[in-house]
Amino acid sequence: MSDRLRTPAIATAVLAVAALLTPAAEAERPGTGWFTSWAQSQQNLAPVTLHDQSLRMITRLSQGGSAVRIRVQNTFGKQPLTIDRTTVAISAGWAAVESTRDLTFGGRRAVTIPAGGETWSDRTTLNTVPGNDIAVSMHVAGDVVPGRHESAFRDNYLTPPGSGEHTTDSGAAYTQKVQSTYVVSAVDVYNPRLRGTVVPFGSSVVDGVGSTNCGPGCTELGTSKRWTDVLARRIVAELPRDSQLAVANAGISGTTSAICPRTPAAFVGLDALSRLERDVLALHGVTDVIYYYGTNDLANGCTANDILASYRTVFGRLRAAGIAVHVTPITSRLGYSDQNNVDRHAVNDFVKRGSDCSDSCTSLMDFDQVLEDPIRPNSINPPYDTGDGVHSNIKGQQAIADYIALKALV
Repeated sequence: MSDRLRTPAIATAVLAVAALLTPAAEAERPGTGWFTSWAQSQQNLAPVTLHDQSLRMITRLSQGGSAVRIRVQNTFGKQPLTIDRTTVAISAGWAAVESTRDLTFGGRRAVTIPAGGETWSDRTTLNTVPGNDIAVSMHVAGDVVPGRHESAFRDNYLTPPGSGEHTTDSGAAYTQKVQSTYVVSAVDVYNPRLRGTVVPFGSSVVDGVGSTNCGPGCTELGTSKRWTDVLARRIVAELPRDSQLAVANAGISGTTSAICPRTPAAFVGLDALSRLERDVLALHGVTDVIYYYGTNDLANGCTANDILASYRTVFGRLRAAGIAVHVTPITSRLGYSDQNNVDRHAVNDFVKRGSDCSDSCTSLMDFDQVLEDPIRPNSINPPYDTGDGVHSNIKGQQAIADYIALKALV
């Protein structure tokens, strides 16, 4: 750099221009009006190799706006991932779409994401409202092993291998279904009227396990009845227009808050601190985190001290970023040992009492009070139990969402 460019005024101007040209940099500046309206955290590689085919991933927005952009990731990839064309559209049901728009990356249609990398698209104008299903369609010409979020709890769509580019197809070409979400991990909306983004962060109870369970022999796929989905709808219906918030789910089933001695290999490196930057802090407009972790920690050999140490570290990072932390006690789980329950109550006493947490926690959201069996207090109340003693069915998901005091978030 020349001496002239080293002068403060000129250097500041250069940096300002660079920021305007970079979507990610724009997103990080306060007051830009971008908020993450949908997310599903990547957790591993899909057990497939895509070859010259298109994929259509359906994402449900918690809030709408006048423009969108997406994040695509190759977090777990071993090779660069090239996407040759990407479009975004309003879903018209199943694989059908309308109002299709091209998405570019740095002004180019194709983008290559290095192994372990990610990128955000440029903005594209698309008018959306809360609850819109947005279809993100991508064509890969070569061979690609995509990263995924395992549990979409809805159908997503692929064209057959070798079928070529169908990103603007009305839907007929998408003859294969998958129930994971490939490659795309977040959708932003441009809406300066929003106040922030709430990120529920945790394991399967956040991810939505149980949210398709409507009773014995009954499954509802694609109806978006996670407690986080119900929370998003409550916000839209109940909060004033000047207090609206987006909701972006950052749950991954099987994960833990702490690093535990018996964590299965598939979840190593997916503890809360390891994924905090990628899955929470890198989202846009984040003002609040609902922290719902701990059940897997106890099941995988962590003690109360292990869990509380992770809480303090993660909560400190969040509060340093200006993000409010709303903590739920560890909920009941069938099969806990006596020691597990001793540790569970030690963590819950700490959270409920405040203790050191008072320096980094904004509020308590006592989901354990909602789900606990009044007769067997270390178990889930039977009307809310999927039958596995761990997860809440649709009734339980609704009860959790109904319990949340929205004023705590605004």
